[in-house]
Amino acid sequence: QNCLWGKQRVVNHLSKFLRFHYLHPIAMCAKGALQTTVLGDMATLRFSFGTMGSGKSTLALQIHHNMSSRGVPGLLLTKLDRDGSQVTSRLGVSAPAIEMAPGLNLFELAESHMPISFIVCDEAQFYSQEQCDQLAQIVDELNVDVFAFGLITDFRGLLFDVTKRMLEIADQRIEMQVEARCWCGERANNNARLVNGEMVYEGETVVVGDTDKTMSEPLFGDEVRYELLCRKHYIAGDMGPAIL
Repeated sequence: QNCLWGKQRVVNHLSKFLRFHYLHPIAMCAKGALQTTVLGDMATLRFSFGTMGSGKSTLALQIHHNMSSRGVPGLLLTKLDRDGSQVTSRLGVSAPAIEMAPGLNLFELAESHMPISFIVCDEAQFYSQEQCDQLAQIVDELNVDVFAFGLITDFRGLLFDVTKRMLEIADQRIEMQVEARCWCGERANNNARLVNGEMVYEGETVVVGDTDKTMSEPLFGDEVRYELLCRKHYIAGDMGPAIL
């Protein structure tokens, strides 16, 4: 009992520190992991969101590595990653992942792999709303921590439907603290879509592309990529002198 009381004090002190100081999201996740593994508290659904280039996949890979390298069993999921059935970071690191099929039942997937302690979900904006609810079911019924990562808005500047659902049901909503930058140096809040070098505001919501000009591939004859812009230059359609 004294040992448990001591561990509770550690969690309480960490909780107070997090309320008054900024820590990297990994540190915020550590508090939840400590509660779950040491104190036996309920698992948590955490949704981390941001623009392209804000470090979502990098953090997803880091959490998965930290857990799996210590023998903690878990799953790594993705959908429509630019490099196929793996989670890849623009820093050059990657790891094999389960590719999400549209009809895949995530609760049944988790059940079939039990016992597991965590699931890391990258590219969550491409999941279905049913799959989002299944992630919540995994947390509530299987007591498995879920770390989900996704874009906040699409190329039109509107919330993805699935992002909206994740924000509604998540226990923790964490904005990525790595600030992507517009060509002007200001913080980039918009993922502008370029088709054959021209910025577009209409079209299919889901079209896979990348921010690297050297990595874009033709799609039905068109070259599609994305440019990170601040609000001012997104509204003006100004992609800067460097890419004119």
